Amino acid sequence: MKSAQRIVFSFVFVFFCVQQTLLAVETKAKPNFIIIFADDLGYGDLECYGHPQFKTPHINQMAAQGARLTQFNVPVPYCAPSRATLLTGRYPWRHGVWYNPAPDGKRFRSGVGIAESELLLSELLKDNGYATICIGKWHLGHDPEYYPTRHGFDDYLGILYSNDMRPVNLMQGEKLLEYPVIQANLTKRYTERAVKFIRENQERPFFLYLPHAMPHKPLAASEAFYKKSGAGLYGDVIAELDWSVGEIIKTLRELKLDENTLVIFASDNGPWFGGNTAGLSGMKSTSWEGGLRVPMIARWPGKIPPRQVIDTVCGSIDVFPTILKQAGIPVPADRVIDGKDLFPVLTEQASAPHQALYSMKGNSLFTVRSGPWKLHVKPSPRQVLAGKGKDWIDPRGPDGVTIIAPSEQAMPDQQPGVLTGDKPEAMMLFNLQKDPAEQHNVASQHPEVVARLMKLYHEMQAEVPASIRTFK
Repeated sequence: MKSAQRIVFSFVFVFFCVQQTLLAVETKAKPNFIIIFADDLGYGDLECYGHPQFKTPHINQMAAQGARLTQFNVPVPYCAPSRATLLTGRYPWRHGVWYNPAPDGKRFRSGVGIAESELLLSELLKDNGYATICIGKWHLGHDPEYYPTRHGFDDYLGILYSNDMRPVNLMQGEKLLEYPVIQANLTKRYTERAVKFIRENQERPFFLYLPHAMPHKPLAASEAFYKKSGAGLYGDVIAELDWSVGEIIKTLRELKLDENTLVIFASDNGPWFGGNTAGLSGMKSTSWEGGLRVPMIARWPGKIPPRQVIDTVCGSIDVFPTILKQAGIPVPADRVIDGKDLFPVLTEQASAPHQALYSMKGNSLFTVRSGPWKLHVKPSPRQVLAGKGKDWIDPRGPDGVTIIAPSEQAMPDQQPGVLTGDKPEAMMLFNLQKDPAEQHNVASQHPEVVARLMKLYHEMQAEVPASIRTFK
């Protein structure tokens, strides 16, 4: 009897061990995901996108080893809505964050943020066995119910909003870690924590979301990079961001995680003063290409072919379904997901996945992009703070305590985008293939295109909730 029991026990034990081994192999095989999201990085702020002075060797190498996209769009030319779209795959009028929460602003001081009903990439990955962390700028609500740790992230290190909003509190998890913050050390600290997270979780699948503070104003670089680039403070900041990317890629290689990790580098919107749009019109907070088109690089050795330059029109709404598909997780079927799987574009240079892309400012839809055509339904200024110059006083300017180089911040005399072109007005049409700087309005020459894009506009406008459209 005892012999029979031993046989049964041995069989059960062996079965358990095999089952655990298969589970471990399956877990190990799941790909890792890293999103590095720069803040206010312009389309032309990187060397591989044509900047004449800034040197970005690590990002250049990342682009050479994967795909560099030239027509990657965000839905809003400022911070918070763009971030929520990245993490939900939904336009701002669907996920509800269509403005910037600010603890020191006249509006949206508290009680606003990402809704509990929204499903973030972090939540879906965590539910499927992923270790998750957010390091850097959150900006999806600064009240406790909106904290990253309440929305699928195991841990958090960063400032809950923009680094020019007060108080500049550095949070660890859900607790205040440091005040005041030495902003010059932010990029370094964020990078060190990111590398630590990768090392801690090398034996399991992980999702690292690294929304850097830079180059959002106030600009700040650590002593190792300050005054080293030869291209001013902005150049120092870009050089340190480039170093950060290099450290992360180096860690993946060292741990032999390189071929099992998708790394995406992008920006939340166009540049502020001192940045570069590579000849596009406008800048951050405008609906011109300089505000909406951003750099995007995707790297996955063995999966994404190297040395690709892809001109397919796509956007940050596509990151959510792309990662879920690669993780083997179904896209939520109980809500509208505006994004499309971008992997065929990254691996086969497939055609554009969208009939049209839309942008929003405030509580209104502003533009419709379809193929080479872009219709500005509402006008947007090409220049921000026109008439201001080097003597402009930033109401959220650095106080000299939280950062270094308060006198070296970029001012309105350093407009990043092209300022020429036809005067802004409603219903302007541009062929971006022929006129990427949006200089010549061709609406009168192509009424059929205007009519087609306006039909798409009205169809999407009907999906914007009345509470948003009538907000005052």
